[in-house]
Amino acid sequence: MNSQKKRNLLITIIVLLSIASDQISKIWVRNNFESYTETSIIGDVFTLIKVENSGAFLGMGSELSETFRILLLIVLPIIVLVSITVYTYIEKTLDKNSIIGFSLIIGGGIANIFDRIVYGSVTDFLYLNFGGIFKTGIFNVADLSVTTGMILILISSFKNKN
Repeated sequence: MNSQKKRNLLITIIVLLSIASDQISKIWVRNNFESYTETSIIGDVFTLIKVENSGAFLGMGSELSETFRILLLIVLPIIVLVSITVYTYIEKTLDKNSIIGFSLIIGGGIANIFDRIVYGSVTDFLYLNFGGIFKTGIFNVADLSVTTGMILILISSFKNKN
């Protein structure tokens, strides 16, 4: 198998694993937990709280009209994801961290858009609280994929500048 085929296979596998891990975790949470009930995973630090998020990150945009919400949370992200996907598959100069990063972003993005289209909201359920200001909003595995992807791309861009 030539290097381009290996590269494309790597991208595809990461995207599919990202989507699958997110969707499987959301199915498990939807079927096994009541909304807004907090379940301890590791004390008060790591808990599971099932919420349905009709907005974007931390519920932003949930108060928008249906038309604007569809444009902002479905149409625009699809356009961006198609662009990132094309770029990731055709850009030959991407290093491995960037390829993995973009692939994680694509997979996480597809998973959350799928939820918005099929369910009208995104199931969020993971919450970290290290005390004081050191706590997250409630998020899901797709959000974790997107965030990890962005971190990998940032690391890669700083490495490539030096």
